[in-house]
Amino acid sequence: MAARNLTASMLAEIAKSTVRPAILYEGEFVSPGSPSEVPAFLRLWTGIGDLSWDGKTWTGGGNLLGITPIEETRQLQARGFTAQLSGMPSSLISTALSGIRQGRAGTLWLAFFDSSGTIIADPYQLQRGKLDVSVIEDTGDKCSIAVQYESRLIDLERPRARYYTKQDQELDYPGDLGFDFVPKLQDANIQWG
Repeated sequence: MAARNLTASMLAEIAKSTVRPAILYEGEFVSPGSPSEVPAFLRLWTGIGDLSWDGKTWTGGGNLLGITPIEETRQLQARGFTAQLSGMPSSLISTALSGIRQGRAGTLWLAFFDSSGTIIADPYQLQRGKLDVSVIEDTGDKCSIAVQYESRLIDLERPRARYYTKQDQELDYPGDLGFDFVPKLQDANIQWG
């Protein structure tokens, strides 16, 4: 991992012989039954118990919270991540299904703790993405929900369908008359010199 955006205290902690890392996950969902789709946040971390950071409370997911490996490349590529919560009671499936919306934000941070168990200032943001798809596996009494996020770079792979027409020009510049004359130019006979 590159040393970019790491505080001096985080760099010092990484250099120690014993480190205490944790992953923090924040996912934006929709409050169930909310007519205006008010955002609701699920904040989990890979430890046990509640954790306070950034003025928010993070619930310990322990080994029930799984994160796919984070990939970085030198090429300009969209790399997403998946957050998976396993061992959930089946009664929470309807809540999860009603709250998942495509395009909502999800963020991962890498945090470190000092020897007293205090979180070191400014955890490193590993990845941020928009919710793409969710996969729910239900075995009857327990289920797992995997939420897949895509990087903003995925927009580079989407085709941009723009045309040199009056209607397309009106989208950006209402009232522009430049493309009114294009059909006449196609059949125009222009004498040079």
